[in-house]
Amino acid sequence: MTSSVAAGSAARPEPGAEPPLRRNRDFLLLWAGAGFAVLGARITAIAYPLLILWHTGSITGAGLVSTAALLPMLLVQLPAGLLVDRWDRRRLMIVADAGCVLVTATVAVAVWAGAVWVWHLVAVAFVQSSLAIVHQLAERSAVRHLVTPGQLPTALSQNEARQRGAMLLGRPAGGALFELVRWAPFLATTLAHLVSLVSLLLIRRPFQSTAPAGVPGAARTLRADLVEGIGWVWRRRFLRTVMIFIAISNIPFEGLALAVMYVVKQDGGSSTVVGLLAGVSGVGGLLGALGGTWWLRRLDLRAVVVGGLAGWALVMPAMAFTRDVWALGVLFAAMSYIGGVFNVAGGIYLVRITPDALMGRVGAVATLLGSGTNFLGPLLAGYLLAALPVATAVLALSGVMVVLVAVALVSPAVRSVVDTPEGRRLS
Repeated sequence: MTSSVAAGSAARPEPGAEPPLRRNRDFLLLWAGAGFAVLGARITAIAYPLLILWHTGSITGAGLVSTAALLPMLLVQLPAGLLVDRWDRRRLMIVADAGCVLVTATVAVAVWAGAVWVWHLVAVAFVQSSLAIVHQLAERSAVRHLVTPGQLPTALSQNEARQRGAMLLGRPAGGALFELVRWAPFLATTLAHLVSLVSLLLIRRPFQSTAPAGVPGAARTLRADLVEGIGWVWRRRFLRTVMIFIAISNIPFEGLALAVMYVVKQDGGSSTVVGLLAGVSGVGGLLGALGGTWWLRRLDLRAVVVGGLAGWALVMPAMAFTRDVWALGVLFAAMSYIGGVFNVAGGIYLVRITPDALMGRVGAVATLLGSGTNFLGPLLAGYLLAALPVATAVLALSGVMVVLVAVALVSPAVRSVVDTPEGRRLS
């Protein structure tokens, strides 16, 4: 089986034959358009629970809507990965953007009309997140076809910085827009997806090296494609082990985000404060993404994994001992910094080892393993915060990280990766 670099570069010029990234028209269109799509998702990610929490005062209702937005990571990843490998990726992204325009517009209209219904928000949050997964998997698979192999690490690092920048801008913007007028965040998201849609229509180059397997006459079945993608990931012991670690760590991470929102509400803060805290967190993630390659030049994969988990285990419990919003913001920024480094490392590692024909499925399986449990975070946090003091609930959530560090230190899969060609430094 060919390596990802070989598979992705067979039909493209050698490094240096194409313009630098800053003058690569198609990459910039994809980068910017997808950035608007992510920005819209970040705006509504904070607006949905804010709408429920400020409209009804129900922390369990806010947890339910947040859960609906995260549940597609468990249910939609694999079908989305199959679509990305079998059908035209550019067309899939266009359909996803158009769908997001329609569903988020219904929320803007409903809030404007004063007809806020929890189950409507649950349904729209689920659909919007499902379409976003298709969009993100297709974009991740397309990048290697718009840049040279030598540009790929930088392009992926810039993509992660864009994700973190969208968080930096999106969540404060969502909180501020919500404070201004409650339907505004959903209108802003609708417009952001329209911009993304137009950018896709302007891109000239194809998003895959060969005709997608979904064209008429394809002999392979969906089941065979799915088994191939799952089997490829599962045979890579280090990859599946780390994805399971990330899956477990994301439960307290998502739960703590809801806990901070709850603390602000209890202490009489506004939705703008919630957005600003998320923005401070976004600064940390952006710095982590921009500095990710610096760490990867100095650390092997085992050090990145164990060190990142240990950093989270130190920072998370500290959140139980303060209600100062800026201290909470700094702690969240530290956690997001580590997450940014993790995502850069994971993105480069996955693209380097994965053949192009499997990118959609492998990305879906890896994300399913890593993020499929995210929906449990706000669901669990909602019930813990309703039943326990905030400090006790935060300690219960963050204690998971201490256990993960101990497991990672003794894990054979993590310890042995340094002896493999892939386990050495990625940059």
